[in-house]
Amino acid sequence: MPPSPDHIRATVEGYLTRHPSERDALAALFVALTGGDDPTSRKTFFTHITCSAIVIDSSDRVLHIQHNATGKALAPGGHNEPRDKDLPGAALRELGEEVGIPRDAVVPLPGFETVPLDIDVHDIAANPAKGEPAHQHVDFRWAFLLRAEHAVTLQTEEVSGYEWRSFEDSASPTVRAKLALLPRPTHS
Repeated sequence: MPPSPDHIRATVEGYLTRHPSERDALAALFVALTGGDDPTSRKTFFTHITCSAIVIDSSDRVLHIQHNATGKALAPGGHNEPRDKDLPGAALRELGEEVGIPRDAVVPLPGFETVPLDIDVHDIAANPAKGEPAHQHVDFRWAFLLRAEHAVTLQTEEVSGYEWRSFEDSASPTVRAKLALLPRPTHS
C-alpha cells in the first residue's frame, strides 16, 4: 500500500520546519494531497510525487547518473510504484534498479531518516506518445550514506553512465546548497 496523503503531508510539514521559505513552492503538492487521487501514482495529473536517492560516499561525493530520457546528470530516482510502502523506500528501490546498489548498502543520513534533504518541484513536458499531459513532479530527495564501496551496475534502458561529484559540483543547485549546510565530515 502506498504512503497515505496524511503521511506525505506530515513528511512535508517536517521538511518545512527546516525550510519554511519553501512553503509557497510546494503549494501544488498541498492541493494534490487534498484530491481523491493517489499523489504517488504516475497517472495522477497534474502533480505527482517522485523520489530520489542522494547517495554520499566516504569521500563526501554524491552519486549522479546520466539519465537517458533527459540527458541530464541526476540523482538515481523516479516514480513510486504501488508496492512502495514509504517515500524513502521508493528512492531505495530506484537506487537498486538504476545503479544496482541494494538498500542494505546505504543508511539514512543521520537527522534525515524521516525528512528528505530536499524537495524539488519541476515541470514535465507533455508526452503524447505515452498519453501524458504536461504536469509537475514533486521530487522528494532522500539522503543516504554509502556504508562501504559498492559496484555500480547500470540499468542501460534508463541510464547511460554515472559519476561521483563533490558536494560543490552536485548537479542540483538546491541539493548543493543543502549539502553545504551539513556538518563535515559526514562519515565517522
